Amino acid sequence: MGWYPQVERELKETLSSFIEEKNREVNGVIVPHAGYVYSGKIAGKAFSYLKSKDRRAIVLGPNHYYPVRGIFSYSKDFFQTPLGKIKSIKEDFPQLDFSQEHSILNQIPFLQFLKYEEVLALLVSQISLNEAEKIAEKLARIKGKFVFSTDLSHFLSYEEAKEKDEKTIKAIENLDGNYFLNRENSACGIYPLLILIKLCKKKKWKPKLIQYKNSGDVIGDKSSVVGYASFVF
Repeated sequence: MGWYPQVERELKETLSSFIEEKNREVNGVIVPHAGYVYSGKIAGKAFSYLKSKDRRAIVLGPNHYYPVRGIFSYSKDFFQTPLGKIKSIKEDFPQLDFSQEHSILNQIPFLQFLKYEEVLALLVSQISLNEAEKIAEKLARIKGKFVFSTDLSHFLSYEEAKEKDEKTIKAIENLDGNYFLNRENSACGIYPLLILIKLCKKKKWKPKLIQYKNSGDVIGDKSSVVGYASFVF
């Protein structure tokens, strides 16, 4: 099946089961990016708030595969999923074909299901705090809803993961960028999160946890788990 169902009908049914009716409108979300069977419901809890007349989304995800440093927009003209095509916009960023990057690709069907029409997708590899500040300044001038992609701790025991993830969640809610510079295995999306923290401080936005679980809660194997959390801001 891959990261999500590859048949249109099955994918629509899956997304429909994840998305709820919410009246509150938000500026953006923080969501996990594992396979939908693991974290789709958790991501859906946040995406349920992401309904807007503005049909542009800005998606930032961490780099898992590419030997690069810095930030890149998607070089192709559109994303293709079983739900069809959605336009890829570039803005003024260096371009890269990151067609395999699931931290970004797993967000696209959610946006299509919610009727978004175009996506500024940004792959974020290693950056400095100063670079995060400059990127946040640039993003603050771009219209659209924000989607920041990260999983939390990886391959700890169930109780170790809960303890570490609780601290990471507090750091996100408190916009504590120093935490991520000093904590190993806190979140794979450290660099997108540094941009998030700078952006939220500029805009006076505050992340709020919607749901936390780890893979042990989802599939029952608690020996080695991955943490997932969704937020709105």
